[in-house]
Amino acid sequence: MPGSGVAERWPALLVPGLTGSKEDFIAVLQTLAQSGRQVVAIDMRGQFETSGPDDPRAYTRAALGNDVDVLAQLIGRGEPIHLVGHSFGGLVTREAVIDGRTKFASYTLMSTGPAAIVGPRERAGRAMLAELPQVGVEQMWDTRMEPEALAAGVPDEIIAFLRKRLFANSPIGMSTMTREVLSAPDRCDELIQVGVATLVLFGEHDDGWPPATQSEMADRLNAECVVVPGAAHSPAVDAPETTAAALVRFWNAAESRLRS
Repeated sequence: MPGSGVAERWPALLVPGLTGSKEDFIAVLQTLAQSGRQVVAIDMRGQFETSGPDDPRAYTRAALGNDVDVLAQLIGRGEPIHLVGHSFGGLVTREAVIDGRTKFASYTLMSTGPAAIVGPRERAGRAMLAELPQVGVEQMWDTRMEPEALAAGVPDEIIAFLRKRLFANSPIGMSTMTREVLSAPDRCDELIQVGVATLVLFGEHDDGWPPATQSEMADRLNAECVVVPGAAHSPAVDAPETTAAALVRFWNAAESRLRS
């Protein structure tokens, strides 16, 4: 999902979380593109409108990170590129940054942590792994996911989209990526060795990795840290203008340092 705008600055690649897709960034794309750069949001392999094979090895952090490398090099066309990973997308993009094959202008970890997911989302992931082989996606949606969305007051049209997206996902991809987010190791020591400008951005009410854990990760990485007021696990959805403004400011500062 490319944004519009005149590409005067280095481009950016946005990578969603496990149950997400490129559409998770719709609310920030226009503002980001208006900053004078090409901005591309993607589905990862096996998500929504991007198909994937029936091979679990295609959905590991390393395999998906390789996809990010390839895409970043295509979009960047030899120039540095800004990289953003949301939630599980942060664990995937981290693989691409650490392997060192692509020149990244900056790296943003959005609502992600240093290692495996914890707390209520960990419990939800383990429940999904137990349910999916037994009841399938449709029953899981009907008995748990749709009622939760309705109870949270999600609008009908968004619920319809969430259902369509869930049913389009690769079940093997979902299962494998869930195992990956539940077992990810801490790679902060390797990441800091890369030396890329890093931003840790998360909502003050994040129910994924605890805000305190993400703040501590920022300290370990010598990274800039932005806490988005009022936002939960998806600041690009919950507070798009605040999130977009933080990204543009960070990207511009990183570019200025690299160009000087």
